[in-house]
Amino acid sequence: MKIKLSEAAGVFSRIRLSIIAATILSVLALSVTTANAETKVSDKAGNETKQQKSKGVTADAQLKAAIEGNWRSKENRARDVYRHPFETLSFFGVQPNSTVIELIPSGGAWYAEILAPYLRNAGHYIAANAEGNPEDEGQAKKFAADPARFSKVKVLTFKGGAPNFGADNSADFFLTFRNVHNFAVDDKHVKLFEAIFKVLKKGGVFGVVDHRAADSMSHEDALKRGYISEEFVIREAEKAGFKLAARSAINNNAKDTKDYPNGVWSLPPSYAERAKDLEKYAAIGESDRFTLRFVKP
Repeated sequence: MKIKLSEAAGVFSRIRLSIIAATILSVLALSVTTANAETKVSDKAGNETKQQKSKGVTADAQLKAAIEGNWRSKENRARDVYRHPFETLSFFGVQPNSTVIELIPSGGAWYAEILAPYLRNAGHYIAANAEGNPEDEGQAKKFAADPARFSKVKVLTFKGGAPNFGADNSADFFLTFRNVHNFAVDDKHVKLFEAIFKVLKKGGVFGVVDHRAADSMSHEDALKRGYISEEFVIREAEKAGFKLAARSAINNNAKDTKDYPNGVWSLPPSYAERAKDLEKYAAIGESDRFTLRFVKP
């Protein structure tokens, strides 16, 4: 059978169009597959980011809930404006699943009221009390009166001259608020810092807040007034093996002139001079405090 040239050309043209169409469809299919894969990767990355953000928000929300808890005493809540608990604990990096030791929470259990409920479900709160402190009776009553918040609190008692805070490398955080100046008397801070270093895990945080001495004060005069040199604490902590990771101005107070008749105790909340100059000291507020975060390398 003879095929005309024009008919052959038409057949070849249709074949060529079919091949082109098939190629186009293959390219489109590949593009869709790639796009879907990229979308899945993007969605996965987005979900992971959302989960990470969610975890961060959840930790912050739990901490804020603990700070705003109605179980906290009215007197303790009134001091939030000076002690900045959310900013301070966030600066140290405390998480809900952390094991935290607090040095001498004392009778008011100021930070214990926040930390114990915050750590109750996933972490551990340990109150390290100095042997023979009469204020601890008030702390014990507070814990016993509210088992829903404080039944999981572990209380340990240590001797000031030879402190032991538990098994080596067992804690994530060791926090002390306005205590180091007391231990620095007679150099008891040396054994204290050594014991803290032992109990912390590698990478563990030693958080310190204390009354900052004026540069013009001698070491002895500062301690008598209830203050301590920030640089002294840094130097002594580093001698014990810690590395200074960061310092914060969270608890600074430029109004604190540090030249009062009864030292830091003239200021609130102590008001050592009672009614005398009450308005003056209330206007100054609580002391100027340094806030340091050390890490065990």
